Amino acid sequence: MGPTASGKTALAMALHKRFPVDVISVDSALIYRGMDVGTAKPTAQELAATPHRLIDIRDPAQAYSAADFRSDALREMAAITAAGRIPLLVGGTMLYFKALLEGLSPLPAADPVVREEIERRAATEGWEALHHQLSEIDPVSANRIHPNDPQRLSRALEVFFISGKTLTELTKISGESLPYQVYQFAIAPATRELLHQRIELRFRQMLDAGFEAEARKLFVRNDLHMDLPSIRCVGYRQMWSYLSGEINYDEMVYRGICATRQLAKRQMTWLRGWDSVQWLDSDCPEDAFNAVAQVVSASLG
Repeated sequence: MGPTASGKTALAMALHKRFPVDVISVDSALIYRGMDVGTAKPTAQELAATPHRLIDIRDPAQAYSAADFRSDALREMAAITAAGRIPLLVGGTMLYFKALLEGLSPLPAADPVVREEIERRAATEGWEALHHQLSEIDPVSANRIHPNDPQRLSRALEVFFISGKTLTELTKISGESLPYQVYQFAIAPATRELLHQRIELRFRQMLDAGFEAEARKLFVRNDLHMDLPSIRCVGYRQMWSYLSGEINYDEMVYRGICATRQLAKRQMTWLRGWDSVQWLDSDCPEDAFNAVAQVVSASLG
């Protein structure tokens, strides 16, 4: 685990060269096809050398949930262990790690009829009015969900309308735990300043590598828009604003770097409160490799 631009992929590839480990991506952006440059997806050459499971499994117009991830990850982990190898889960989507480790709360399945009614009300009353209703039903969720986040707002209301219980109530009930022996590592630079430098460098490298051209291909599609999780990914959201003429290029770059730093801050906040995690210094790659290698070697007997 680790914040964006911390060196997770490089460490995973080094471990794959040395040990019988197979990589499973834990990243809510890498699942999308056609979103390669802006997500810093491993290159075709890197993927050929170190295959990553759960990459390029959805079109940007399609939905993908933590429940989908847990189901897919457990399937891949079972296949890897059946082959006598070790699953190595690598990524920065902490919600996915949490769903995998702790299981999922018993939330009701989506109901197209209820969802359509919510969409109809949103069209006539506005999402702000629905957010106000959620604040009366479930103030904790309303405080966490922005009025301009229709997907999460709709889901919170849908859960209540279907089950009669709030999202806050149901998420307190934990699900099935992970049936594996788990070792957890978090890799990050020693200081926030170093992480910020890496983030800015990588964002500018993505721009040089054709991020704008990639985003334009998505922008001209008539089925993609800012309300989709794919387009709300860090970097793409800011690029979308630039391509639609809302902001200029320099503002896009500035906002993209700032948003990536904010993402890294949220990831670090998650990790600092994480149980049973061993921290690795990304500025000492050999030490980081040796720390994980020791555990892998011991598990191999």
